[in-house]
Amino acid sequence: MAVSAYVLIQTEVGKAAHVAQEVNAIDGVVSAEDVTGPYDVIARAEAATMDELGRMVVSRVQMIDGITRTLTCPVVHL
Repeated sequence: MAVSAYVLIQTEVGKAAHVAQEVNAIDGVVSAEDVTGPYDVIARAEAATMDELGRMVVSRVQMIDGITRTLTCPVVHL
C-alpha cells in the first residue's frame, strides 16, 4: 500500500497560484489546490515508502520558488 500525505504549503504573497501549478506537476502529487487560511496551498501526495515521500517533499516541493514553509501530514488508517 502506498503512503499518502497532505502537504500544507505557505507561500510568498501573490505566489499561491504559481506554486499550486508547479506542485501539481510533480510525479506523486495527486492534487494541489489554492486555499485560504494559514496555508496557501494544500497538496495530496503518494509514494511507495515514507522515505520516498520525504525525499519528494524535500528535493522537489521545497525547491519551488515562492514556497516559504511546508508541513507534511501523513495519512494514517486507524
